[in-house]
This record gives sequence, structure tokens and C-alpha cells, in this order.
Amino acid sequence: MKKNPKGHLIKTVTPDSIGEEMGIEPGDYLVAINNEEIDDVFDYQYLIKDEYIEILIRKSSGEEWILEIDKEYEEDLGIDFDNGLMSDYRSCHNKCIFCFIDQMPEGMRDTLYFKDDDSRLSFLQGNYITLTNMSEKDINRIIRFNLAPINISVQTTNPELRCKMLNNRFAGRALENLDKLYEGCIEMNGQIVLCKNVNDGAELERSIKDLSKYLPFMRSVSIVPAGVTKFRSKLEPLEVFTKEEAGAVIDLIESYQQGFYDNFGLHFIHASDEFYITAEREFPEEERYDGYIQLENGVGMMRLFINEFKEALKNTTASKDYPHLKETVQRNITIATGKLAFSTILSFAQAIMEVFPNIKIRVVCIRNDFFGETITVAGLITGQDLIKQLKELKDKDTDLGDSLLIPSSMLRTGENVFLDDVTTADVENKLGIELVPIESGGQEFVNAILNKDYRMNRNNENFVYVKAYEDK
Repeated sequence: MKKNPKGHLIKTVTPDSIGEEMGIEPGDYLVAINNEEIDDVFDYQYLIKDEYIEILIRKSSGEEWILEIDKEYEEDLGIDFDNGLMSDYRSCHNKCIFCFIDQMPEGMRDTLYFKDDDSRLSFLQGNYITLTNMSEKDINRIIRFNLAPINISVQTTNPELRCKMLNNRFAGRALENLDKLYEGCIEMNGQIVLCKNVNDGAELERSIKDLSKYLPFMRSVSIVPAGVTKFRSKLEPLEVFTKEEAGAVIDLIESYQQGFYDNFGLHFIHASDEFYITAEREFPEEERYDGYIQLENGVGMMRLFINEFKEALKNTTASKDYPHLKETVQRNITIATGKLAFSTILSFAQAIMEVFPNIKIRVVCIRNDFFGETITVAGLITGQDLIKQLKELKDKDTDLGDSLLIPSSMLRTGENVFLDDVTTADVENKLGIELVPIESGGQEFVNAILNKDYRMNRNNENFVYVKAYEDK
């Protein structure tokens, strides 16, 4: 990692903070703490924890100040930097055979083509990393700072096969870093992107056995199917799993879960929801997800959604307001989702209509024409596919109602923009209908259907739900 001899540019200073009290100003540079140069935000956060620190500030004029600071342990200085990581992001230099970014068409916004492989983002945001661009210093620093959990894209524990899958001759050797993290007692989570006839079958069983040696510090391993788009003509051929093959993957995984739980209190190895849907099997009970460790990786998301929905609907029908709501709530709405969640959402809609006779819901499964029909998750549905297919229904005299509900995962985080840069306003204008993004939680789903004034505040990443019918 490159040093920054000039220091790190300070963007803002919080009023009444230690930084302001010491005369630090926006435009100054932080050069060192306790005579140690700072690579990035982790150095900074680690070095400011002491009750007494000395910091070197270079003023915008070039003058240097050494400031002695007495403070509470872990008390922040109240300064923020021009770059949140305080260094450049690290991109991935692998050429994985399953990489989704390599399967995207040309002409989309630049940020969609950035391949992240930054261990710091693994700790800060939960991203998965391959370990292939990490030095011994990086590993030692993770252990020293106890940066955990670290999420690791393993793919396979067969070194030769891993080199082939990642198209990186050092990818097999990088697995040795798992031993170092284990010996350093660093909490880890693993991921295997399963490619048919590549790292499945006997290779998957080998990986499960090898990774179990890192229990209990490796808390979980998710098995997710490789996404296969229609833009693979120049890439190594990959096929999607059939119903029977998905079932075989589940059977292998479930054959190990109870043994791991008996020995470590963790089921450890988990198949993603997509495997259960493809195999047309019931999702595991909640207890088998070990507290939903891998929820953001598509493991247990549907089970949690189902349980939350059932509880929300039960509480609604048991409340003193239910008789009034049953008679007065009248809705005519359409819910659009992807193939993966379609049957679950349809069952939810039917359950709501049974207890609310004045609510009419139609659930539409949006086919992914943009990436290809093999892509079935709602989060990869584009605005143009949504508009085209719903407009076709309208042209056939299908009444879409007064509101169109979509999962918020279709939109860029905190914004009203689809993956293809179509906006929610574009959809509303083209279809002549109000568009309402909703979060995936069961309570939010019920609220959005019962409340015509439901809104999500998408000004930031923390969504706020407005439930106008409550407390009235």
C-alpha cells in the first residue's frame, strides 16, 4: 500500500469536537498519529483509541502542528476525510469464470463494471473477498486490529481448481491465508459460488470438509449458484442447475448440517434460497439458519420473509382495529416481482385477500429479458423490462389498479433509479400508475398493501416507513 507523504485531507470537522477545540480545520492534512504514518481508515481508528495521543497536522499553509490530546478511550476526534477509506479502493484482478460483471452488456454506467476485492470493505460493508491481492502485512494487520468478520469467496479448497476458476496462478496459494486468520482467531464467513460440473459434486464435498477445520472461527459457508446471463458468448460455458441437480446439492449440504451443529452449535454450511426454489422444496426452519448469518447472501431471506409475513398478518387480524380495517380498506394494486420470489409473493397476496375482501391484488412475474431468463432475482430486473411487460398487460385490457408495488431491491440503494438508469418517474409516466417501492420485511409488506399512503424515505440508506393508518 502506498504511503501518503502529504497526509490525508480533512474534509469536515464536527462542531464542539476535540478536533475543533484543537484548531483543526477543513483543508488541513492528518499526517501521523503517535509518530506512525496512516495507510487508511483502519490505522486511524486503531491509533486514536488511546486516552493520550499525539497527532501531526499539516495546515493548508504548509505549517506543521504536533497536538497532544488527552481524551476518553475510543473517543473520536470529530474529523472526517475526503475519502472514507483514506486510500484508493482495491479492485479485483482475477478473471473468475462465473464473474457477473463480465456477463454484463456494454454501455451501462461505469460503477457497474468496478470489481471490488478490498478486505477493508469486507469488514465495513460485508463484501466478499478472494484473498488474492492481500500481502502478509494485510493479513497481519487484520489480526492485529481484530478486523472481523472477514467474508471470503472461497469457491473451492482445491488449489489447482481455484487457480483455474479465478484465472489466477496465485489463487491456490492464497488459501493459506485462511490458516493464518484461523490461528489469529479472526471470525470469518465463507462463500462458494457453485458452477455446474466445475466445483460441485465431489469437489463441493471436499470443500465442505476442508472448511469445517476452521470452525468455530469460520461461522458459516454459503453455497450460491453462479448467475448465468445471456451475455456469455465469449466466456467459458456455464449451465444452470436443474431441479434434480439443485436437490442433490441440498441433500449433500443437509447431510453435514446436523453433525456440525452437534459439535459446534452451528449448522455451518447453507444452501441459498435459490437452490430450494429451483428444487421446489420447502425452505429450512428458522433454527437451521443460525441467526441468519448469511442473510445478505440470499441464505434464509425467504424463510425470514415468510415468518415475518405470517406474524404481521396474524397480529393485524387479531388487533382491535381489524373489523374496521376489514370493511374500510379498499385497494386495487399490482405487485411485480422476479421469478424467484413469485410463488411466495402470490401466496402472500392470496392470504391477504382471504381476510380483506375489499382488497384486490394481482401478482405479476417479470421475465428478465435484459439479462436473460436464467436470471430470476427481483434485484436484477430493469426498468425497461418492467415497463414493457406491464404495458403489454395494459394493452390487453388488464387493470393494473391504482398502485404498482415493487421490491426496493430493484432500485439503486437510496435512489429512485433502476439498474438500467430508468427512474421510478419514468415508470409512472409510461404506465400511468403510482409506483411504490417496499422493503422485503413481512411487516412492511403488509403495511404497504393495507395503507394507500405508504411511503419509503429513500433519501438515505436507512429507509423510514410511514404507516398512516396506524395510531388513528
